[in-house]
Amino acid sequence: MAAPTSRTAYAGPRESVPARSAKRFIVGIAAIAALGGALFGYDTGVVSGALPFMESHFGLTSLGEGIITSALLIGAAFGSLAGGRMSDALGRRASLLWAGAVFIGGAVAVALAPTVPFMAVARFVLGLAVGSASVITPLYLSEIAPPHIRGRLVSFNSLMIVSGQLLAYLVNAVLAHWEAWRWMLGLAALPAVALFVGLFFLPDTPRWYISKDRPEDAAAVLRRTLPAEDVGDELARIAHARGLEAEARRGAWQELRTAWVRRLLLVGIGLAVVQQITGVNAVIYFAPKILATTGLGTNASITATIAVGAVSVLATAVGMSLIDRVGRRPLLIGGLAGMAISLALLGASFQLPPSTGVSVLVLGLMVLYMAFMQATLNTGVWLLLAEMFPLRVRGLAMGAAVFVMWLVNFAVALAFPVLLDAVGAGVTFWLFGVMCVLSLLFCKRYAPETKGLALEELEDALRTAARGN
Repeated sequence: MAAPTSRTAYAGPRESVPARSAKRFIVGIAAIAALGGALFGYDTGVVSGALPFMESHFGLTSLGEGIITSALLIGAAFGSLAGGRMSDALGRRASLLWAGAVFIGGAVAVALAPTVPFMAVARFVLGLAVGSASVITPLYLSEIAPPHIRGRLVSFNSLMIVSGQLLAYLVNAVLAHWEAWRWMLGLAALPAVALFVGLFFLPDTPRWYISKDRPEDAAAVLRRTLPAEDVGDELARIAHARGLEAEARRGAWQELRTAWVRRLLLVGIGLAVVQQITGVNAVIYFAPKILATTGLGTNASITATIAVGAVSVLATAVGMSLIDRVGRRPLLIGGLAGMAISLALLGASFQLPPSTGVSVLVLGLMVLYMAFMQATLNTGVWLLLAEMFPLRVRGLAMGAAVFVMWLVNFAVALAFPVLLDAVGAGVTFWLFGVMCVLSLLFCKRYAPETKGLALEELEDALRTAARGN
């Protein structure tokens, strides 16, 4: 499938941006909805600091550690699939409310868990919320944002994910002095409550309202996000896309059997796999273990993990500023090239004898790799998955792609320590570098460009491009 080219979404003058009140409304929506991303980041990052204390408290074996760590990832895989379907049936806002409630209950259950089986089940339930939020939050933001700021608004969710991870690392470092691992886990309930309460003040998206034959509600939301003169055109675009999708009157699962939609779904799944097989979660989950192989001490390794988290936040902010100016495809391709080079150098650095200098070199290359990853691939893939599917199957298709993403995440997290022991860190990172090169070729061939297009215009362009191949 050839990628459609971008064109300007609005022909009017630049003054036709939303008024100040509309901007405040959009910023408020982003701040509340993206708490789902922050919870995603916090809950995936906090376990690294809690595990050492849980190990002594419960007498965990290595298998027990693996079960507790991976339970959330398996829950997230199924949560992402359910979240996509649920967001189509109940609405984006109502589904986020459900996720917020599960976040609250899951965080409390994990913090109070009396046994390992209880902890594993609680982590699985918490993963359901993490997976649901990973689908619904970018979906909600992409559908409520005006086209000219959609990239930045959806990418704000990526910023909140890495900010949540950084917050987890900082909380771990502070509470580790008191071995307060239950507090590490339980503090996630606070932003979950803020998300749940805040959502009562937000509307659903115009596109979901139109899909449920509620045009008055859609128009009311659009009047709060667009200038009055643009509301009619935007409603017409959404209605046009809705009309095309309703022609056959088939269910969403049947719609996925349509050739051009199925091709888009395969591309989306491919992008989800690309994000995971290029090594990011190996660094996030195992940074201290990686640095320990160079001779770095435990305390220094924990400090280095905080540095990786801080750079991830800064790099994501850079990616947000570039995504709507540079475009999605150039960002993906350039970032994968930088990641491949960083991983090649990182693999070579492990061929040197352990020393303080080598530890600093490895840390620097890990930071460089994460900077490329978070500024480009992480930002771009989440945005494309929220943009590229047609309205009738958007939640379901994105849920399927993110389901695969979480399964690959689980597989990489499970395989990385085995690879590390079997072939060493150098060869392992070279393998990730090869994955970056293959991923670059995939993105160059299949990744669509969505910059500047309204979602309905994008749908028409992708339909045409897919059918032309």
